[in-house]
Amino acid sequence: MLRSLIAPVLLAFVLTACSEQASGPPPPPHRLTADAAGHYCGMGLAEHTGPKGQILLKSQSTPVWFSSARDAFAYTMLDEEAKDVRAIYVSDMGKAPTWDKPGDDNWIDARQALFVIESRRAGGMGAAETIPFSDRSAAERFAAEHGGRVVSFGEVPYEYVLNSEPAEIDGGGHGTEG
Repeated sequence: MLRSLIAPVLLAFVLTACSEQASGPPPPPHRLTADAAGHYCGMGLAEHTGPKGQILLKSQSTPVWFSSARDAFAYTMLDEEAKDVRAIYVSDMGKAPTWDKPGDDNWIDARQALFVIESRRAGGMGAAETIPFSDRSAAERFAAEHGGRVVSFGEVPYEYVLNSEPAEIDGGGHGTEG
């Protein structure tokens, strides 16, 4: 009798533990390495300026890398891409050393970030960029200097991300502030 009760209780415990693990906190971001290649271009991320992105999937242990934060957005919007997303991380450009070298480990959760869109700064592939910041004042300073507006993750328009028009590039400095 006791044995017949233990098996269902044990099964319920295992299923609950697996469910909690799958819905628990997202895995941490991976550090950007020299061998990281962009999902869409196949080129090394270090070859591109501006913010980068990485998406962590339930179905694989390595990140899907992106040459721009905008490409990470595109991945989530395209029907043909995997939908088992655990986490989306983007470069925090408020903490980036420069626009050309946005940093290897200053990642922020894209869903918590603020983005400057419609600015004069082009992303890694020369297209319009969604420029991520963890700090609203840094995002507002960037928008004041380079144009654009500050929006949340959910406010980034589908058309802005999937538009193929090239960006009008600033002729100014190389840092995030100039």
